[in-house]
Amino acid sequence: MHFRTILMSAAAVVVTALTASAQQKPADPAPKDCPSSMPVGTECFAGQDLHGAYYWIAKPKDWNGTLVVHAHGGPRTAKPTPDDPVEDLERFAVTVQEGYAWAGSNYRREGYGVRMAAADTDNVRRIAIRLLGKPKHVLLHGQSWGGNVAAKTAELYALDWRGQKNYDGVVLTSGLLAGGGHGYDFRADLRAVYQYYCKNHPRADEVQYPVWQGLPKGSKMSRDELQQRVDECTGISLAKDKRSPEQAKNLANILAVTKVPEKTLVAHLSWATGLFSDIVWRRMDGKNPFANADVQYKGSDDDAALNKGVERFKADPQAARLMAYDADLTGQIVAPTITLHAKNDPTVFVDHEAIYRQTVDKAGNSELLVQNFSDEAEHSKLSTPQYAALFSAMLSWIDKGEKPTPQTVAALCEKKAETYKEPCKLLPDFVPQIQER
Repeated sequence: MHFRTILMSAAAVVVTALTASAQQKPADPAPKDCPSSMPVGTECFAGQDLHGAYYWIAKPKDWNGTLVVHAHGGPRTAKPTPDDPVEDLERFAVTVQEGYAWAGSNYRREGYGVRMAAADTDNVRRIAIRLLGKPKHVLLHGQSWGGNVAAKTAELYALDWRGQKNYDGVVLTSGLLAGGGHGYDFRADLRAVYQYYCKNHPRADEVQYPVWQGLPKGSKMSRDELQQRVDECTGISLAKDKRSPEQAKNLANILAVTKVPEKTLVAHLSWATGLFSDIVWRRMDGKNPFANADVQYKGSDDDAALNKGVERFKADPQAARLMAYDADLTGQIVAPTITLHAKNDPTVFVDHEAIYRQTVDKAGNSELLVQNFSDEAEHSKLSTPQYAALFSAMLSWIDKGEKPTPQTVAALCEKKAETYKEPCKLLPDFVPQIQER
């Protein structure tokens, strides 16, 4: 075949492929039966976008014209399924009950990836607008790790190609706002400290690996198996008077040094196992983004012995850069941002808010941030009227230019408490501090 003919044939194939790609459109969201927690008359829709991410959308009968785009927490390590977003819709049913439309994506794949999740979050915004029509306002809500995702979304997709805002306001609740590496430092510390005392993760007769890997490549460990190992070492599932002296001592030392609450110790170890394995082997090509080489651990019954004997590791520079690029925040925000965090959050510690405040301040955007705190020791769901107050305060800020304060949010919460019959536990005068390692 003549060379020119080959080129023309190849060009035709490329044009055909590009044309087919350009003609592809996401399937229209299909009507679904709404969860029972939705107000009467709510319409629900679900679908899957072109990247494979499943999503749900809910529109109340008396829609107030504002769309809330939700970024869920995690990262979830199970393969996504079509109805996963229902859990998030039900947890934050207050948004629909308050008259907002709601849209949430489960992200295109399991595992870590803040920029990936941010892209899918912004994509569900576009899908919801095509379905519902142009909203009066669009709010972005991030919960837990989704707080990191939403904050990143607000930085990456704040404006459209015309320079117009995609999001009029951002609400971050229980947010992991310290970024990639810093947000997981304490779990790397936990793996090292736990292994020093327990020596069973890994056991001496198992394949040895550095604890920052989470697990050896290709290995799996169930939550039940991990629980058994923690029980062996600490007796954490037993009543206090049933633990051996050695178990009680191990547990006391681990909790005192890492500051991890007893009730979430196994959960944090699980994340520092399965999620670390996902980060290292699937996202970092086996390289280590974590470091504890210079950390001086304190609070044990023998700090000198602990610091001498604990496993030490340094971050690979490339892995640390990749982690920072993917998940660290810059504070370059253009939309009003309101946060809420429990003072005694056992999963994402409240000092994440202090770190985020510092980040936003350094970027010169402190006038766009209002932080709120509650007298709670919960993470996944705080008292309902507090969320209602946040969104109400945000709309007033957008519509009237009235920047809220923790005091005005608390006053709004007391009004909402009459509707939801749950208490307001806000602490308007509380200011968290950054906890040093």
